Amino acid sequence: MAPIVLDEKKIVDVSYNPLVKPTPAQTITQYVIAAGAVFVIVFVYRHVAGVNPTTVALTFLLGVLVVSATWGLRCAVFMALVATLAFNYFFLPPIGTFTIADPQNWTALFAFLVTAVIASQLSERARRAARTAIERRQEVERLYAFSQQLLSTDNVAELLNDIPTYIVQTFDVRAAAILAPNRPDVYRSHLESQGLETQQLQSVCARGEPKFDPQTQTSFVPLRLGAKVVGALGVAGAGVSRGTLEAMGGLVAIAVERAGAVEKLTKTEAARESEQLRSVLLDSVTHEFRTPLTSIKASATTLLSNPSLGESQRQELLQVINEESDRLNKLVGEAAEMAQLDANRVELELAPHAIEEAIEAAVEESKHLLGPHPVESHVPADLPRARMDIGRIEEVIQQLLENAAKYSPPNSVIHITAEVRGRMLVTSIADQGPGIDDLEQSLIFDKFYRGHDQRLRVQGTGMGLAIAKAIVEAHGGQIGVTSQLGHGSVFHFTLPLA
Repeated sequence: MAPIVLDEKKIVDVSYNPLVKPTPAQTITQYVIAAGAVFVIVFVYRHVAGVNPTTVALTFLLGVLVVSATWGLRCAVFMALVATLAFNYFFLPPIGTFTIADPQNWTALFAFLVTAVIASQLSERARRAARTAIERRQEVERLYAFSQQLLSTDNVAELLNDIPTYIVQTFDVRAAAILAPNRPDVYRSHLESQGLETQQLQSVCARGEPKFDPQTQTSFVPLRLGAKVVGALGVAGAGVSRGTLEAMGGLVAIAVERAGAVEKLTKTEAARESEQLRSVLLDSVTHEFRTPLTSIKASATTLLSNPSLGESQRQELLQVINEESDRLNKLVGEAAEMAQLDANRVELELAPHAIEEAIEAAVEESKHLLGPHPVESHVPADLPRARMDIGRIEEVIQQLLENAAKYSPPNSVIHITAEVRGRMLVTSIADQGPGIDDLEQSLIFDKFYRGHDQRLRVQGTGMGLAIAKAIVEAHGGQIGVTSQLGHGSVFHFTLPLA
């Protein structure tokens, strides 16, 4: 059966959380209790001497209000009629009959009945208003929870896959489906269509008008972003109001557009950073590769063009070729290692080790880089072991030692200390260099970054500290620097205790 398009004026705004209607047995029980309450009041006041009929009438009225607030208008009107008859029979003279001797009592009895009915209506109206307010609050709470779920991802495809499930879980409907015009698939909460046919979604998306079919309990609303329709939403199951559906459509449209914008921005930013990184890498590598290549080329040319060179000169030129080849090899190795660390393709061999082992090995391997710089190590013998890949941590310490030697004055002392803070082992390497200003402290661990005052004075690619940071973070630790201009710097990194 084709879905029926209903006129907006004829649509009943029914909340998805309506008050549950009582069963016939519960209704009969309520009427019995109401009548029983009347007879209890009669029984109590019949055994109390000198009771004023006004007191009895007010007590009946109070009971009617309680029943109206609890079970609704119908039960309250029934109780009012029973109370009127009981009031007449037991408390208005002649007592024991339904005859009324005094005409004024007719007025009193009629006033009581009218007051009871009006009070019941007012109580029922207040009851309905309170119920409606509660339902609206629940609607707002569910829409808020739904909006929070829509912020869970910035990937458009993943968001569209998750939204139908979110709708089913949040609004207690049978099924949900979403159609986006620029996507080939319909995203559903269930494999079956559940009455949410693709043709209906396409029709709503094309026309921009909602459709409702009360017989199949399916609803379709366009996803609007202002005047623009960006898709269609279908919901199967009774109980979702038109206002709620339109609010859901608006939220979904905003979430999809937001995710698409974030995706585009992320791709643009990634492309920009990639281009910037490529430019920096080309500039850095070209400059650093050119220096050793120039030395190697000049030495080789001299050896080939002057075969009569003395042995000492030949050895000197060969030594230059050897050293510059090692330097070139190191540059290539650092670039390859940085690429592996960025791609998380380095497996760590973690085991408990004493940090002193890594420090001693790193100092020994770095002797040719340290030159005239003495190294003083202050490591307590009772330090607990840390969980580390000792080879990689040796490399971190070597990078920090080389950095300290490059930027410190000749013959200045480099200090190494280690201590425990909480559940982390902190290792620090202090130099007596020129220091690093606050702005550069946040940049020196970036790839290929070098201090603006040191780029021409000190050789390097700017990859050493970036490699050290990547290795430390792969261990679950952190690396940082504390520095003061003119007073040197302290580089420190943490490792989790074993």
